[in-house]
Amino acid sequence: MNKTVKGWLLLASAILAEVTGSLSLKGALDHPALYIVVAAGYLGAFTLLAIVLRTGMALGVAYGIWAAAGVALTAIGSLIVFGEPITLVMGIGIVVIIAGVLCVELGSQAAHQKAGSA
Repeated sequence: MNKTVKGWLLLASAILAEVTGSLSLKGALDHPALYIVVAAGYLGAFTLLAIVLRTGMALGVAYGIWAAAGVALTAIGSLIVFGEPITLVMGIGIVVIIAGVLCVELGSQAAHQKAGSA
């Protein structure tokens, strides 16, 4: 498996760990044993994010995607798990987050291509 594919798979795992930790944080208010899942989720997320950076992925790309996907997926997860509403404004915000992450990724690719041709 090449470093790029490995980096993206690890980043997806880091995002899932962070979302699991965040959703468990709300659940832990009623079920304190879930604080173990919260701690494991956040520890796993940061550990995986560090490993992602070792694959050579740019910090701005990795952190931007991790944070943005975490926000969007946590909002969607809280709708599914806890029945919390997603308003029109929140939906627009999620779309803007996705667009922002896309811009960062496309900008990063352009910068790599420019650096490679110089």
